[in-house]
Amino acid sequence: MRKINTFILGSLLLITSVLTGCKSIANLTAKDGGNKNKRTAVKPNSKPVFLEDIEVTPGSVVQSKHKPGTTKQKKTNIPIPKQMLEPDTTVKGNIELCNILQFRYAIIMDETVERLSNIKLLNKINEWWGTPYCMGGKTKDCIDCSSFTQAMVRDIYKAELPRTAQEQYDACQHIDYEDLREGDLVFFHAGRRRKEVTHVGLYLSNNKFVHSSSSNGVIISDLNESYWRHSWRGGGRVVITAP
Repeated sequence: MRKINTFILGSLLLITSVLTGCKSIANLTAKDGGNKNKRTAVKPNSKPVFLEDIEVTPGSVVQSKHKPGTTKQKKTNIPIPKQMLEPDTTVKGNIELCNILQFRYAIIMDETVERLSNIKLLNKINEWWGTPYCMGGKTKDCIDCSSFTQAMVRDIYKAELPRTAQEQYDACQHIDYEDLREGDLVFFHAGRRRKEVTHVGLYLSNNKFVHSSSSNGVIISDLNESYWRHSWRGGGRVVITAP
């Protein structure tokens, strides 16, 4: 009888220990599962961070925190367009492609480059530039005022003028100062001989005219200079009669 009671008591203890172990295992499993969920959960307001410290958020511009200039770039030599080294003399009105003579005489005449479009006229002035003055002369060695205008009108405008300044004045259509334009003649008198034309030049633009000066040879002068203002006789336009 005592053996049976001992067996029953042992069996109850075994069953109790088994049940207690299962409950402990179940609690451990539930606890581990909860921790696992907490580790893998993603907060909705967190900012994903990628490599090189670049942060990305929806609707924003991607910006790098790297400082500029940390990488060296190779320098490259960009070739200069040919037309900038050798201006195209046939192009007119484009300041980047103007002939060198246009720049030179634009400075002398205080004029805009684009307005000096008569390249043939500028070339002819340049040919004669600085030629000394001499009475009766008509060559590149020396030339007087009326021979110079005679040569310029013949070579540029294909018209013939009489020999002397007075004869040229008489042969022209007289015009006012305000009506002067490129190619017109400008006439002057000297001293007390106000009725007699003693000097002539070729009008260009911006009150400037080219002539053979007794003191400086072939040069460009300004009609606003005191001497020429007081010596002014009138303007003349060459009239070309049809054959």
